[in-house]
Amino acid sequence: MFTNVNYQLFTFVAQLFSMTIEHLRNEYEQYHEASLFGRYINSDHIKNLIEKHSNNFDVSVLGKSVLEEEIHFIKVGSGRKKILMWSQMHGNESTTTKAVFDLLNVLAESKNDTMKSLLGKCTIGIIPMLNPDGSRAYSRLNANQVDLNRDAQNLSQPESRILRHCFEEFKPDFCFNLHGQRTIFSAGATSKPATVSFLSPAQDVMCSVTNTRKMAMDVIVKMNQNLQRQIPGQVGIYDDAFNINCVGDTFQALNVPTILFEAGHYHDDYDREKVRELIFQSLWVGMAEIIFGDPQGSKENAYFEIPQNDKLFYDIIIRKVKLERGDVHQILDIAVQYEEKLQQNQIVFIPKIEKISDLSGFFGHREIDAHKQLVFVEDNKVLNEGLAIDFVLINGKKHTLFV
Repeated sequence: MFTNVNYQLFTFVAQLFSMTIEHLRNEYEQYHEASLFGRYINSDHIKNLIEKHSNNFDVSVLGKSVLEEEIHFIKVGSGRKKILMWSQMHGNESTTTKAVFDLLNVLAESKNDTMKSLLGKCTIGIIPMLNPDGSRAYSRLNANQVDLNRDAQNLSQPESRILRHCFEEFKPDFCFNLHGQRTIFSAGATSKPATVSFLSPAQDVMCSVTNTRKMAMDVIVKMNQNLQRQIPGQVGIYDDAFNINCVGDTFQALNVPTILFEAGHYHDDYDREKVRELIFQSLWVGMAEIIFGDPQGSKENAYFEIPQNDKLFYDIIIRKVKLERGDVHQILDIAVQYEEKLQQNQIVFIPKIEKISDLSGFFGHREIDAHKQLVFVEDNKVLNEGLAIDFVLINGKKHTLFV
């Protein structure tokens, strides 16, 4: 006979597996961490949140960065299945950090009998910001100008050693490697952006489909099923070329199923707030699949049906521009890409001409048709690749290029 607690757990598990979009959205709306917004997230932004969650969870300091910033570890639950996740290994990839704190708000409902039962079945270890120096500088690299995701073997950096030591001490059953990707990626050779991407990394140079990889694939398939109901055709898979210097490949090679998450671009979502919600949902669905679904490696075929990422997007394409090259007139396209810069503790998006060519095989997140007219910019500057431009004039009409 079910006790009340067991009945609540049964109901909760049923909800997790039915995973209605409405349920997931309601969870996000109720628990999203309102104090975090936008692209620039450094350790100052999460200081109060770390303190808040120390009242709910086991919070410790794993060590310090090159510039002596603390790197925190949050342990949630006490169950047998262990999931380790880390965010902002690259300091300018902050979307997943926001989603992690959204998730922590859900998990903090420890007074709820159902949540107590859930956390009795798993232990979740979270490093919310592995690279605080890079996060403060809004840089992919750490303070020594090293890409931590190419330092998994040399372990030359304190942040790399901290992650590896945590991995060895925590002994996870699954790893979530949380990242963000540029706006250039498409979900396959299509006009759909790769809004969210995943990868079950290779664990050898042959990219063998091992049992370890298959278990990670099962979880990815479950997350993809949820996302396809909301962003159909906008989920991609990264190339699985093996690189033992990458953390995901290293942990996979150590036979721990590891999943790469990449937060990408959604229409007009340069603050990555819609994508944040989709990553939150994916963390939730992925955890549920690991804890209650018990992945055994049976969804390999469905995994390989997810299209592999391509690089077919620019932020803006100005189509059919009349260009004067001496006495020659050409009709070409102009691709504009945003350069992200940190200015006064905010990220500004600077439009720059990336390419002038026939871009008929590419897509713009925003497209402007020049209708074979001349295009003018500020001070009538010559249109060249690398030029920063705020607007274009077409037939006397001003088109601003800012986000």
